[in-house]
Amino acid sequence: MGSKVKVGIVGGAGYTGGETLRLLVNHPQVEIAFVQSRSQAGKNVSDLHRDLLGDCDLTFSDTHQHDADVVFLCLGHGESKVFLAGANIPLSTKIIDLSQDFRLSEPSGERDFVYGLPELQREKIKQADNIANPGCFATTIELGLLPLASKGILGEVHTTGITGSTGAGQKLQETSHFSWRTNNVSAYKTLTHQHLKEINQTLKSLQPEFKGSIHFVPWRGAFSRGIYVSSVMKSSLLLDEAYGLFTSFYKNTAFTHVSETMIDLKQVVNTNKCLVHLEKVDDHLIIHTATDNLLKGASGQAVQNMNLMFGLDETAGLKLKANIH
Repeated sequence: MGSKVKVGIVGGAGYTGGETLRLLVNHPQVEIAFVQSRSQAGKNVSDLHRDLLGDCDLTFSDTHQHDADVVFLCLGHGESKVFLAGANIPLSTKIIDLSQDFRLSEPSGERDFVYGLPELQREKIKQADNIANPGCFATTIELGLLPLASKGILGEVHTTGITGSTGAGQKLQETSHFSWRTNNVSAYKTLTHQHLKEINQTLKSLQPEFKGSIHFVPWRGAFSRGIYVSSVMKSSLLLDEAYGLFTSFYKNTAFTHVSETMIDLKQVVNTNKCLVHLEKVDDHLIIHTATDNLLKGASGQAVQNMNLMFGLDETAGLKLKANIH
């Protein structure tokens, strides 16, 4: 593709808006057309996202513009549907929505959304005009279970996952205070997390008879970013067989890697990677997965989807290295 992709960002003041900007300002084939934020209109982007000082001289606009090739919706859950209903964005403009509004195969007017998990739907994403970007916990859990579902051998799963404070968004709330989070861990939304619906939908696309028996306990962690998940299920697979299945399933993927040594969170923070490690204890298979909730769990995956939609190198703008020290 010769000319640069013109990109707009709606809801540019939050964590995902800032992270999307951080990736796109240095993307070799992107031109940022506008960054919209009603709360920050008229202010310099780098005054709010201070890590972009010297990298970005844009100002926040109070309205969206109509000259973008693709618009990233970095809005709160429920807000994207409202925005699209009233924005009158041309159908020729592609949409990548980072909220949960369109993940459950729900169209918006004349727009149909494709679930944007490249490890599962790369070819559909390439042809898509609108993408529903997966949730952060959903991405991390699904990438640990998809190979099993692809063979129809996914059974009842018990999953525990811990996430950083950025997963709760930028709006101040009691559980995101430093004094509450530091040296603290707590469970929330036990067995009722909102991402369970999209996880079940995704797994059933590969294993239609799957009963949706995922017992998920999410935890809040005392760190800013990253997700670590451990999923446990009974399985007759030998460990070598399981590794063979996972390695084969992910052999042609750009960012999901299977590790035969134990993984840790620092390996993925600040990258678009998902790392997977397997253990077998008696008749139980344990699948550990780790991602950065703001990157592979949000903005990084959104940019990965944009690259696929416009025929670009899938890894463009995403060749990021973790800092493990």
